[in-house]
Formats: sequence, C-alpha cells, structure tokens
Amino acid sequence: MLFLIILILSFASGFFLPWWVVAIAAFSAAFFIGKTSGQAFWSGFLAVFIVWIVLALFKSIPNDHILAKKVAVLLHLPGWGYLLVITGIIGGLVSGFAALSGVLLQKAFGKEEH
Repeated sequence: MLFLIILILSFASGFFLPWWVVAIAAFSAAFFIGKTSGQAFWSGFLAVFIVWIVLALFKSIPNDHILAKKVAVLLHLPGWGYLLVITGIIGGLVSGFAALSGVLLQKAFGKEEH
C-alpha cells in the first residue's frame, strides 16, 4: 500500500511541482502508514525509481532522445539508457531516505502499531 501511495503521489506531482516534492510525499506517506524501516525505504526507492524513469521517457521519446544522448556523451556514458537508470537511482535514493526518515520519526514519537 505504501508503495502505491508514493507512486501515485510522485507521478501526479512530477508534472507540476519541483523534483524534491517526492521526498515530502514519501516522508508523509511513510510517517502515517509505514510499518518497518526496510519496507519504507524500499517502497520509496522503487516507487520513485519507476516514476522518474517513466517521466523521463515521456519527455525524451517525443524528441528521439536528442538531449538524453548529448548528456550521456557529456557524462561519458555508453548510451542514453544509462542516464535513465542513474536518474532513477538518484530519485529513488532521495525518496527512499525520505520514507525511512518518516517511519523512523513515527517510531520516535511512539506512533507504532502493535
């Protein structure tokens, strides 16, 4: 459930809001419904990893990956696909650590469910 909530919030905010809103969404979702630290981190990581790759493809496919190819060359990457994976990993780490922070804060305040 946490994975789906973070995925939906991140996808919806990805079109209109700044990139860092995924951290707020993951933190908030994990604070209110997160169960364990590992579940929170991996839910946040995988949800935003998928969302950022999909959003990057939405923007890159219509122009035949022209910008992605040029940035890949600047970063000495073998192809534009590697750039997508790196983008997903960065977003995933931001969201994963935000979700982890949310669930740890929940535990610190004693909101654990027994």
